[in-house]
Amino acid sequence: MSQAKKTRTKFTERFTARLRQTRMKVAAEAARIIATEGQPNYHAAKTKAAERMGVSERLALPSNIEVKQALSSYQNLYGGAQHHDNLEQLRNTAIRAMQLLGEFNPRLVGPVLDGTAVKHSRVALHVFCESPDFLVLHFLDKSIPFQQEQRQIRWHDGSHKTVPLILLVLDETTIELNVLDPVILRQAPPSPIDGKPQQRATLSDVKNLLFQGLLTGSHT
Repeated sequence: MSQAKKTRTKFTERFTARLRQTRMKVAAEAARIIATEGQPNYHAAKTKAAERMGVSERLALPSNIEVKQALSSYQNLYGGAQHHDNLEQLRNTAIRAMQLLGEFNPRLVGPVLDGTAVKHSRVALHVFCESPDFLVLHFLDKSIPFQQEQRQIRWHDGSHKTVPLILLVLDETTIELNVLDPVILRQAPPSPIDGKPQQRATLSDVKNLLFQGLLTGSHT
C-alpha cells in the first residue's frame, strides 16, 4: 500500500471514529431530552440535541435505535426507584384500560411495554374492530369522554396507512387507542424505531410483566 493510500485510510478511520463518537453524544443528549423534558418524538429530540451541541444534523444524527439504547442506559443510570414506580403505575393503568376494552382484543405497545416510558408517556394500545364507530358508540354508551385523531404510518411494503386514534384519560394518564382492522391481529404494524413488527402484549402478558417487575424490582 502506498504512503498516500495509508494516509487516506487513517484519515477515513479517524473521521469515522469521530463521527461515531459525535452520534453517540447526540443520542445521549436526545435520550436526556426525552427522559427529562417530556419530548416523546425521537426525531424532534435528535434535532434539538444536534442544535444544542452545534453539530450537523446531516452527518451526526443518530438512528432511532441508538437513541432508544441511550434512553434505556440513561434510565438505568439515573431513573432509579422513580422510573420503576412510574413504569409500574403506567402498566397498572394499561391493565385497567385493557380490562375496559376486552371485547376489542387490546394489545399494549410502545414505551410502557418495552420499559422506556417517561413521566408523561401515553399508554399506547392497539384495539381491533372494523370501524372506529364501534369504539365511539362504546364510549358514548358508557359516558366516557374521548377525542379523535389520526396518524399516518408506513407499512411493511412501503405504503402509507391512516390509522384512526381515539384518546381518553384514565388515572390522569392519556390512553392512545390505535384502531386497527381485525386482520392486523395476524401481523403487527412496523415499529417507528426499527421498522420491524411492533412488539405487542395481551392483558395476560402485561399482568405477568408487572408481576415479574414487582418481584425483581426491574423496569424491564
